[in-house]
Amino acid sequence: MIILSIPTGFLAGLAAVIIKNLTHFIKDLVTSGSAKEYSNLLYFIYPAIGIFLTLIFLRYIAKREAGHGIPGLLYAISRKKGIVKAYNMYVSMISSALTVGFGGSVGLEGPSVSTGSAIGSNIGQFLRLNFKQLTMMISMGGAAALAAIFQAPITGIVFAIEVLMIDLSINALIPLIISAFVGVLTSYFLLGQAVEYIVDLSESFIPGNTLYYICLGILLGFVSAYFMRVIFRSEKFFEKLGTWWKRFLVGSSVLGLLIFLFPSLYGEGYEAINLALKGDHSSLYNNSVFYAFKDNLWVIFALFVVVILMKAFATAFTFGAGGVGGTFAPSLFCGSITGLFFAFLINHLGLGNLNPVKFALVGMGGMVAGVLHAPLTGIFLIAEITNGYSLIVPLMLVSTSAFLINRIFYKHSVYTRSVAEQGALLTHNKDRSILNLMNVGPLVETDFNIVRPGQQLRDLIPVISGSKRNIFPVVSEEGLFMGHVLFDDVRTVMFDQSLYDTPVENLMVIPKYIINPNETMEEVAEKFHVSGKYNIPVVQKEQYIGYISRANVFSAYRNKLSELSDD
Repeated sequence: MIILSIPTGFLAGLAAVIIKNLTHFIKDLVTSGSAKEYSNLLYFIYPAIGIFLTLIFLRYIAKREAGHGIPGLLYAISRKKGIVKAYNMYVSMISSALTVGFGGSVGLEGPSVSTGSAIGSNIGQFLRLNFKQLTMMISMGGAAALAAIFQAPITGIVFAIEVLMIDLSINALIPLIISAFVGVLTSYFLLGQAVEYIVDLSESFIPGNTLYYICLGILLGFVSAYFMRVIFRSEKFFEKLGTWWKRFLVGSSVLGLLIFLFPSLYGEGYEAINLALKGDHSSLYNNSVFYAFKDNLWVIFALFVVVILMKAFATAFTFGAGGVGGTFAPSLFCGSITGLFFAFLINHLGLGNLNPVKFALVGMGGMVAGVLHAPLTGIFLIAEITNGYSLIVPLMLVSTSAFLINRIFYKHSVYTRSVAEQGALLTHNKDRSILNLMNVGPLVETDFNIVRPGQQLRDLIPVISGSKRNIFPVVSEEGLFMGHVLFDDVRTVMFDQSLYDTPVENLMVIPKYIINPNETMEEVAEKFHVSGKYNIPVVQKEQYIGYISRANVFSAYRNKLSELSDD
């Protein structure tokens, strides 16, 4: 794994650089020389063109879906034994570059991570690695890709641990460190030490501002919950629209209108974030219909709020229209603008004398902590891009506060919610993760001798004598499960010939607990725990399928634990 971490880190880092450069090339190509006045309708049209090209590429050239990014990776680890299809190594790369390059209001980090992870998985598949090693390869590729984009190796490592949920051990950590380092080194060689977000920060932490940082964290907790709510609600809205062209027309039209009114929503938001990190709020009104109000402070405050709120809709409608991208960059955008707004508002109200740059920075970390449920990723990302740890204490305060407030509203992050709804989410709770890696299907046993309703005890005797089981399901001719007869219940009467005319229904019991094949193994294990039973019938729509035994579940659990444990 240490040897494989080098090519994996290089290829994932290379993929991240290609996505980034391709996107910026497209953006420069379509925007260079265009007019800057707000009347320029190209800002309305460009995102629609990009999303339309993305849809054409996916539907008629690649003939593949772009997948579900990081949620797709989590599902592949949980349900597909770490197997990610080969087309994921290029589909997200091209489609996200088209979407973002033309102004789609999403980010490149998610597609970069999913591309890097797909590269890792396919290298592992080619070498016929086992499940644990494939999971490690996915994590190494994802960590290297994210590390390359931000030139922040620790952030890549922490992201893999927090979001991809890999098991933290020395054997896992060393290859992860190497792949992240190689990814960053690749970025250095190809891009130079090109800092994504330029920050000039010399002022250290002021303990007297602790309360302000906590308040900002609480605010970001609510903003991140709002952001997620808009994303989730919009998904359902676009699902109801049905056909892809309806989704495209509605999504691209609203997105174009939002970007026309608020140009800072265009693309990743890279320029707006960098202005915020200089304490400059001009991105709120530059090239927009609101430019004339740039000296009206209350209009500026209103624009702060509206832009923060509308960024969530711009991101959601980019996805809904058919665009491909991630939520990482939009989170950074909302965090920086929220932090800047908070500092300006406090200063204007005379409640304090805050440094807007510092609050914009920690705002980015807090928003990442809330939306991704990854407080350590938020902390180390900002610490690394500022080339120091002078903000480590405020980052801890803000990220922790934002995460805790968001958890009140959402148990799962923007990445893990859909996977959790399918019962396929792996967590750092190893017991729960092992259960989520198991499926009901392979555990069903069908070698039970069935009895028909209407039969009598005399008919049951030969069935019992020819069986190695002590449970006899009562199943109708149509396959409907009626109940079962337990050997312990008939042991005392089976030799009394005067009772041989007793109907099977009189001897049958209807079990209180029944397993549906679509249930998660966590639910199955809970039923065994609560019922104390050793065998529970599996029934789907009243149709008898078989039984699952406690012993079989335990044996499968031990085998899966062995797969995941270090050698």
